[in-house]
Amino acid sequence: MSGSLEGETATGLTEEQAERLLLENGYNELPTAGKRSVFAIVAGVATEPMFLLLVACGTVYLILGDVQEALMLLGFVLVIMGITFFQERKTERTLEALRDLSSPRALVVREGKQRRIPGREVVVGDLVVLAEGDRVPADGLVLSTSTLSVDESLLTGESVPVRKFAEEGRGAEEAKVYSGCLVVQGQGVARVTATGVDTALGKIGKTIAVLEEEDSPLKRETGRLVRRLAMVGSALCVVVAIAYGITYRDWPGGILAGIALAMAVLPEEFPVILTIFLAIGAWRIARRDVLTRRIPAVEALGSATVLCVDKTGTITQNRMALRKICAGGVAVTPDPERAEGDPDDRHVLIEFAMLASQKEPFDPMEHAIRDFGKVYLASTEHLHDDWLLVREYPLSRDLLAMSHVWRSPEGEDFVIAAKGAPEVVADLCHLDAAATAGVVADANAMADEGLRVLGVARACFTEKTLPAGQHDYDFEFLGLVALSDPIRPQVPDAIAECYAAGIRVIMITGDYPGTALSIAEEIGLRPSDRVVTGPELQEMDDAALATAVSEVSIFARMVPDQKLRLVQALKSRGEVVAMTGDGVNDAPALKAAHIGIAMGKRGTDVAREAADLVLLNDDFTSIVAAVKLGRRIYDNLKKAMSYTIAVHVPIAGLSLVPVLVGWPLILMPVHIVFLELIIDPACSIVFEMEPEESDVMSRPPRAPDEKIFTRRTLILSVLQGLSVLVVVLALFAGAWYRGLGEAEARALAFTMLIVANIGLIMANRSWQRTIAATLGTANRALWWVTGAALVFLALVLYTPVLRMLFHFSLLHVHDLVVCLGAGVLSVLWFELFKKFSHDKRG
Repeated sequence: MSGSLEGETATGLTEEQAERLLLENGYNELPTAGKRSVFAIVAGVATEPMFLLLVACGTVYLILGDVQEALMLLGFVLVIMGITFFQERKTERTLEALRDLSSPRALVVREGKQRRIPGREVVVGDLVVLAEGDRVPADGLVLSTSTLSVDESLLTGESVPVRKFAEEGRGAEEAKVYSGCLVVQGQGVARVTATGVDTALGKIGKTIAVLEEEDSPLKRETGRLVRRLAMVGSALCVVVAIAYGITYRDWPGGILAGIALAMAVLPEEFPVILTIFLAIGAWRIARRDVLTRRIPAVEALGSATVLCVDKTGTITQNRMALRKICAGGVAVTPDPERAEGDPDDRHVLIEFAMLASQKEPFDPMEHAIRDFGKVYLASTEHLHDDWLLVREYPLSRDLLAMSHVWRSPEGEDFVIAAKGAPEVVADLCHLDAAATAGVVADANAMADEGLRVLGVARACFTEKTLPAGQHDYDFEFLGLVALSDPIRPQVPDAIAECYAAGIRVIMITGDYPGTALSIAEEIGLRPSDRVVTGPELQEMDDAALATAVSEVSIFARMVPDQKLRLVQALKSRGEVVAMTGDGVNDAPALKAAHIGIAMGKRGTDVAREAADLVLLNDDFTSIVAAVKLGRRIYDNLKKAMSYTIAVHVPIAGLSLVPVLVGWPLILMPVHIVFLELIIDPACSIVFEMEPEESDVMSRPPRAPDEKIFTRRTLILSVLQGLSVLVVVLALFAGAWYRGLGEAEARALAFTMLIVANIGLIMANRSWQRTIAATLGTANRALWWVTGAALVFLALVLYTPVLRMLFHFSLLHVHDLVVCLGAGVLSVLWFELFKKFSHDKRG
C-alpha cells in the first residue's frame, strides 16, 4: 500500500473530539427540499381558491336548510382532498425509499480502532477506510492506498474510474476523494476534509435552493377562468334573486333560484377535473416506472419541445464493454460468439488482458474484459481459472501500467501479464521509435471513435526471486483492447420517436468531443457533425449562445453551471425544456428545466430532489412513454373542460331564462344535483380513461403559450351548449304553451337534457372522429356512467316518491321517443361539423 499512516495519524480522532465536531459543524447530510407534513399537504389542498368556492357554496346551502345539496358539494371537497392527499403521500413515501446515497455507512478509525458508523456522523478529521464497493461518505485526502480507483461520474459525468494516489503534496487532485462517489477497485485510507453542505456534492445542492419554481400554466389559466366565472355567477345570482323576489314576491324562492343559477354557472367541476386527471395521470405514468415528484410536470410533459439528455447513465449504460481489439496492427470488432476462426494472436491478446485483470473484478473495465473473454475464449485453451496469482505490480503515478505475475499448476516458470496506457506498455516492451509511433497511431484512431484504449503485453520469468519493478521484465507487446460505455439499445428508437413527435434532442455531457460525436452518430442524433465544448460556451455571450442552442445538438466537456446556463438559454427562446440526468452535476439544470427527469437507480439524492420526475428503471424509453401519456392526459383534459363548459351552458340558461320570461322554474337545486351526479364522473373518470388519439406522437408539441381554452375551443364548446339549450327551451315552451302543465313540461325538458348530456359526453370523446367512429374504442367508465344515468332517470320518472321530489309528472313511451329525438338533434350539428372538417383535412 503506497503512502503510510504513522504516529497519531493512525489513531484517528477520539470519541470526544468527534462529538464536539459534530455539535459544531452539524451532521454530514445533503441539503433536501424537506419532507412535507400531513398538515402541510392538507392545508395546501384546502386553501386552493377553487376548493374554497365549493365549501362556500355548500355552506350557503346548509344555512338555507338544503342539507342534501350541501352534503353533495362538501362531499366533493372531501373526495378531492382525499385523492390529492393520497397521491402526495404516496409520492413522498416512494421518494424516501429511493434515498440511499445521502448517508452511506462509513468505516472510520477512532482511537486506533476501526468502527462502522452512520455516514451522517462522519466529521472533519475522521480517518475513513475505503474499500471496493464503498461509497465515499465525505470529501477527503487519501493518506494511503493500494490500487485505489473511484467512479466519479456522479460529479464529472465520466464513466471511466479515476486512479487515486496517496497525498504527496497538499491539494493534489489525484489525492482527493469526493462524497457520494463509488470505490470500484482497491483500498485506501482518507482524512475527511469536508462534510455535508461543504462537500463538492453539497455545494452543488446549494445552487438549487436559489432557483424559483414556476407556477403551472394550466393552473394559472384555470384560476383566471374560475375567478371570472365566479364573479359572473355571483352577479347573476344577486340579479336573479332580486328579480324573482320582486316579480313573484317570493324571496325564499328567489334566493333558491339565485343559488341554483350560481351553482349552474360556478365551475365546481374544474378542480375535480384538474385534481383527478393529474393525480391519476401521475399514477398511470408511475406504472411505466416514472415517479411523479411534482404533479404539474404531468401537465407540462405534452408541451415539451426540447429534451436535454445527459450521456452517462442515460443514453449509455454507465458500464464498460469491450468494443475493438488490435493485434498485429489490424483493428477489428470481434464477435465473442465466433472466436474459433479468429487468428491465434487475437486469442492471446484477450488471454493476457484477462490475466492482467482481477479474477473477481469490481473495476468496470476489468469486468468488461473478463465478461468478454469468458465467452470469446470459451472453446480454447486460453482460459486459466486454475492459475495462481503470485504478485501484483499496481499502477503508480510514475508508471500507468499494472502487471500480474502468475504460475500454472504444471509449470515452474512465471507468466506475467501487463496492461495500461498504450505508450507506457510500449515503453515496457522497449519498442523502438517507429514501432511505438505505430502503437500510438493505432490507439489514437480508436480513441477518436470515443473508445478507452489499453495496451497489453506478456513476459516469462524463470528466476525464483521476482524483480522489484515492471521494467525488469522482458515484455512482448501483444496489441490493444478498446472499451466504451455502450449505449442503451433502445435509445435510437426512442430518439427517433422524439423527432417524430416534434421534440428536439440535445446531448449534454462532461465527456470529450470525440466520444460525444461518436455516441451522437450511433444514436441518430441530429445534427451529429458539430459540437460545442464547455470552454467554447464559456466565451459566448448570451446572443451567441442563443444562436448556438438553435443549431447545435451536442455539448461536450460541460460543467454544472454551464448546463444550467444552457437550459436557461433554451427557455429564453421560448422552448419547453425537459432535462434528464442522474448525477449531482445535473441537479441545477434539472431544477431550472420545465421538466426535470432524474434517474432513480443511479441518481443522487440531490438530482432527485431537484427533479419533477424520477425514472425508477433508468430506462430512456420510459421518457417517451411519459411524454405520450402526458399528451394523452392534456388532450383528455381539454376534452373534459370543453364538455364541462358545453353542459353548463344549457343548465345556466334553463336557470336564467324562465326568470326573465316569466315561466315557472325548470331546474331546481335537486335537478342540478342530479345532473352533477352525471357530469362529475363524466368530466373526470370517463374522459380520463379515454385512449389517446392515433396521431398523439406524430404531431408537434403544442405551443408553449397555447391556452387550453383557445378561442376555437370556447366557441365550439359554447355552441354545443347553446344548441342543447335552444332545443330544450323549444321542447319546454311547446309543452307549456300546449297546456300540458308545469310538471310534465319540466319532466320532458329534464329527460331531454339528460339524453343531450349523454350525447355531449360521446361527442366530446374526440373532436376528430364522430360518435359512430368512437363507439369501437373501449371505455368502460363511459358505459357505467351512461347506464347509471339512464337507470337513475328511470327511477326518478317512474318512482312516485322520487317523481314528487323532482316535481315531475308521468311520461309515456311517445314522450320518451320525443326526448330521445330532441337530444340527438341537439348534438347532430357537431357530428356533421367533425365529419366535414375531417374530410376537408383529408
